[in-house]
Amino acid sequence: VMTSMAHLQEEKLRLQEELLGLQEKLAAQESDEISHSLQLQGQVETLKAKLLEQAQEISRLRSELGGTDVEKHRDLLVAENEHLRQEMKACEGELRELRRQQQVPCQDCAHLQENARLQERLSQLQQEAEEMRSKLVELDLEVQQKTNRLAEVELRLKDSLAERAEEEERLSRRLRDSQETIASLKSQPQQIKYIIKTVEVESAKAKQALCESQSRNQYLQEQVGMQRQVLKEMEQQLQSSQKTAAQLRAQIMMYEAELERTHGQMLEEMQAMEEEKNRAIEEAFSRAQVEMKAVHENLAGVRTNLLTLQPALRTLTHDYNSLKRQVRNFPLLLQETLRSARAEIGQAIEDVHSTNRELLRKYRRELQLRKKCHNELVRLKGNIRVFGRVRPITKEDGEGPEAANVVTFDADDDAVLHLLHKGKQVSFELDKVFPPQASQEEVFQEVQALVTSCIDGYNVCIFAYGQTGAGKTYTMEGTAANPGINQRALQLLFSEVRGKAADWDYAISVSAAEIYNEALRDLLGKEPQEKLEIKLCPDGSGQLYVPGLTEFSVQSVEDINKVFEFGHVNRATECTNLNEHSSRSHALLIITVRGIDRSTGLRTTGKLNLVDLAGSERVGRSGAEGSRLREAQHINKSLSALGDVIYALRSRQGHVPFRNSKLTYLLQDSLSGDSKTLMMVQV
Repeated sequence: VMTSMAHLQEEKLRLQEELLGLQEKLAAQESDEISHSLQLQGQVETLKAKLLEQAQEISRLRSELGGTDVEKHRDLLVAENEHLRQEMKACEGELRELRRQQQVPCQDCAHLQENARLQERLSQLQQEAEEMRSKLVELDLEVQQKTNRLAEVELRLKDSLAERAEEEERLSRRLRDSQETIASLKSQPQQIKYIIKTVEVESAKAKQALCESQSRNQYLQEQVGMQRQVLKEMEQQLQSSQKTAAQLRAQIMMYEAELERTHGQMLEEMQAMEEEKNRAIEEAFSRAQVEMKAVHENLAGVRTNLLTLQPALRTLTHDYNSLKRQVRNFPLLLQETLRSARAEIGQAIEDVHSTNRELLRKYRRELQLRKKCHNELVRLKGNIRVFGRVRPITKEDGEGPEAANVVTFDADDDAVLHLLHKGKQVSFELDKVFPPQASQEEVFQEVQALVTSCIDGYNVCIFAYGQTGAGKTYTMEGTAANPGINQRALQLLFSEVRGKAADWDYAISVSAAEIYNEALRDLLGKEPQEKLEIKLCPDGSGQLYVPGLTEFSVQSVEDINKVFEFGHVNRATECTNLNEHSSRSHALLIITVRGIDRSTGLRTTGKLNLVDLAGSERVGRSGAEGSRLREAQHINKSLSALGDVIYALRSRQGHVPFRNSKLTYLLQDSLSGDSKTLMMVQV
């Protein structure tokens, strides 16, 4: 039955596939008919286009010739109308021919051949369906036969069950008889024992009878045991037979339910397939009828359109003339519209320009005001400011009473420094005094305003002044973990430049030089020992410059540090009694900042001069001799000249002795005018 079911399922799938193929072929036939009708519609549209072209040609001729030439070209128009009538008749003949071809089937038409082939295939499918029905009848007969066989098996099973019941009854009767016999036998030996006890010595005949009774009793007990064993086996057989019968009944019921369900499914599927086939055929037929009806209606509509083309032609001619008049007036309207649009756009642009000019004027005013306020703030603090910084006591200062600290501070005024000199207290007044516990960050907070002035286009000088070992290099350079003024100023400089990058374009370049024994040398050049000269610019601006001084463009603090390290290697240092690595020259790191304002085009140029001066010392205490003595003399002379220049500038003297030293002469443009100068005195 399961194999038959599988075969039926396969047949069902095959029939469904063939039905789908039939539907696809019907759809293809429908698409061919639709394409044929579309071709007819295309021909009709072509005819309409020709008529429209003729109408346009007539309108063109009318517009070109005018009303006075109508009689002259009447024959031409008559000929054109006759030609149009002939074409219309030809189109009507083609339509009649197409309608006749659709009504009368052709002999060699591919569609008819395909239809015949599909009908033949449909008849084959119907035959196969009939064969399937016959197979289903055969399967029903086979199922009926198997049902009959199962009924016979059930009857046999009932007979066997009845026989087993009879056998059980018979065995139970025998068991009861055996039990009664056993009971009677059990009751007899007591009398025998009593008799044995009473007539134990009566005779040999009684003894023989007793032995026979005992043997018979033993035999009966063996028979009872055998009967019990047989009864137990029969009970087991009865239980197994009952189980087998129950299993057979369950299988029979399952087979019957499966057969009924399968039979119902097959009937439903066959009925559904039959209905689906009929519905597909009906739908295809009705669709074909609808398409043919639509084609006939389209042909009728085309005929009606052909009849109404002449009024439409006249309407089109009238519309064309009205459009032509509108086209003649269109350039005037277009020029007027463009003129008004240009005026409005020009007015809007002028308003935007005036607004932009006003905003640009305000921006420039605010920029100049901020620059002026910042410069005024720095000026109020002093264009030349002198700070003092006292370093802590170190082990190099020695021990004992002579190594006592002679520097004291005023608790109420951080600008006063007291020194004990030969038993007398001497006071010095500066702009600010930093005690030994002051940090590098606190020192830089007083300096950072000068870096902003450099970006605004002012020249700035920061000096570290003091005797050897007073901490000048520490204040200016610091350490990697605790940087000094140089590193912090450079970081602030690049931070400000990045903050203004949206409005300004900045270019930063750096140079490094030293003044050794009143000789200017380039620390970044290929020949560091070559002496350079300070000259006036040939452009007549009065500015000073150094021909041959190397200048590098930099983009970050790291670039400047690399340049500074390279120049630091070439700097002159020497060991003296006061400092193991005493600087023997004035080191200058010159950073030039050039800026351009994108909105205004304003250009600014500022210089930041970071100067680590050579150590000032008394010749007697430093132990310098020979060339070292000459170096010390030059250093003290240049530092004295720098002090004179600073004093002259602060006291606003008429003459400032810049030319007394190469150092002051080189920094002349960064010390005078609006330049900002900071002198960090190391004590």
